[in-house]
Amino acid sequence: MRLKVYLDLVRFEHTLFALPFAYGGMLLAAGKWPGWRIFLLVTLAMVGARTMAMALNRLIDWRIDALNPRTQNRHLPQGLVRPKAVLALAGVGFSLLLYAGLSLNPLTARLLPVAVVFLTLYSYTKRFTWLCHYVLGLTIGAAAAGGWIAVTGSFAPTAYWLWAGVGLWIAGFDILYATQDYAFDRAFGLKSIPARFGLAKALQIARLNHALAWASLLMAGVSYGTGPWYYLGLGLVGGLLVYEHRLVSPQDLSKVELAFFQANVGVSLGMFLFILLDLMA
Repeated sequence: MRLKVYLDLVRFEHTLFALPFAYGGMLLAAGKWPGWRIFLLVTLAMVGARTMAMALNRLIDWRIDALNPRTQNRHLPQGLVRPKAVLALAGVGFSLLLYAGLSLNPLTARLLPVAVVFLTLYSYTKRFTWLCHYVLGLTIGAAAAGGWIAVTGSFAPTAYWLWAGVGLWIAGFDILYATQDYAFDRAFGLKSIPARFGLAKALQIARLNHALAWASLLMAGVSYGTGPWYYLGLGLVGGLLVYEHRLVSPQDLSKVELAFFQANVGVSLGMFLFILLDLMA
């Protein structure tokens, strides 16, 4: 029972947003299967980063969560876990990330402090800037570039385009997700694009983010020289993004959760699958 509580707290299913792109960056960098060692270390780094970030987010925000009707049933507000236990869980995640980063190559080791700062910083940003969605995008989007760096030990134009594409995609759907807390954020002085600009404008900004994300992923393919399977996958991604935005309007936010999880998991898993098919062709 205790293990289930901790798994629910970390929300491992949300790893499906970034992990497939980390694998995609890894495969593109290698141009083939990179070997079990790199694959396992990339997986370990992603699981560790996700565990650390989510545990810290729940710990840092738990008093806010207790006030918000949407989040007051989370584990810490309900007393299902103790703050010290959540902090220990964050420590476990940090240890996994540290081990993987030090084991991969010198560049991943040097970038570890930067990763830890951003994984920690995000949870505080909504207290002082409505750009918090872009801090999240910058942080999680690094997974795609991280997969590339894990193989090559260096940056490259394709890695930057992947980072931009995933980061803008994450920022866009985080704006959509934040529409659920529009009234609460305004009432309690929390910063977000919906709270700052209103629901209609926020949805427009989210659409713009996703258009730019799609264009960035297109440029990643062009810079790499991918084949037709990659662009077929990109077409699928474009369709899913359009579908996601058709589900949500300022007058009806009831399908935000559907748009947030199902459509976006389809984006990440679909893109990974078509990268794999492209390299196998």
